[in-house]
Amino acid sequence: MYKYLFGPVPSRRLGMSLGVDLIPHKVCSFNCVYCECGRTTDLTIERKEYVPCDEVKKELVHFFANNHVPDYITFSGSGEPTLNLQIGEVLTFIKSNWPKIPIAVLTNGSLFNDKEVRSELLNADIVLPSLDAASDLTFRRINRPPHGFSIAEYIQGLVDFRKDFSGEIWLEVLILPGYNDNPEDLRLLKDAFVKIKPDSIQLNTLDRPGIVKDLKPVSRNRLQQIADDWGLDNIEIIEAASERKNIESYKTNFEAVILETIARRPCTLDDLVKILGIHINEVNKYLGVLEDQNKIKTIQQDRGVFYKLISNNSI
Repeated sequence: MYKYLFGPVPSRRLGMSLGVDLIPHKVCSFNCVYCECGRTTDLTIERKEYVPCDEVKKELVHFFANNHVPDYITFSGSGEPTLNLQIGEVLTFIKSNWPKIPIAVLTNGSLFNDKEVRSELLNADIVLPSLDAASDLTFRRINRPPHGFSIAEYIQGLVDFRKDFSGEIWLEVLILPGYNDNPEDLRLLKDAFVKIKPDSIQLNTLDRPGIVKDLKPVSRNRLQQIADDWGLDNIEIIEAASERKNIESYKTNFEAVILETIARRPCTLDDLVKILGIHINEVNKYLGVLEDQNKIKTIQQDRGVFYKLISNNSI
């Protein structure tokens, strides 16, 4: 079991992806209302070596000596990866040792106004930053950044990164009804896309429960309507990965433990992470499959979102 690597896990866009997690659980520069990993416990823009770079390198060497080559190596996890001062060092290490494996970085893009951060990501093949709003009010409602962080500098950082970066930028945009699906917010988002010039605009909506009660997804038809209204030729609507159970890395024993556990009492995502002893992203994979199969459902309680067995299922 690795401490800083997880998977490979099936990704809706990146095939079988080996995750690299450079940040402790929920250390992040945003506290997004839709985050499936839970509330941010350390809201910060301070960069430091949150996890030891040398230990990450050792795990990578061990993994590739003992496992099949994944489709991608993806920097992601349950916090913001660019907060780690050594992300550029790890990227360089991977490119030096396994140059044929493409690297993707999933980031909220909050630190791209820092030239050093932009420089550190130049060895990546694909960078997937988020942009859910282009007005300060909506930005603060959805992403909840630290005090004093402005949408203008956020967007300018993405514009500057596009100038520096020769790889692909897939801009992730999550639509939430009642938050950013009104005509003015959608118009401002389109204006930002034109400035940023991403290779792809990945249009998405809520897939798993967020951290704010009663958040709802928009329909597939509504996403298509928004894409049509924008009239841009690089928009992709991201579909749910309904066939994740058919992926080689899916382990039915983990599924069984989840079902047996929540049959006794509902559990939060954090509860299940502790019980299974695997990375939060992997737990989310199993929960997603079980929800797709209508075996489990979510309920909101005082301590957060809990997973519960649907009563007509037996284990």
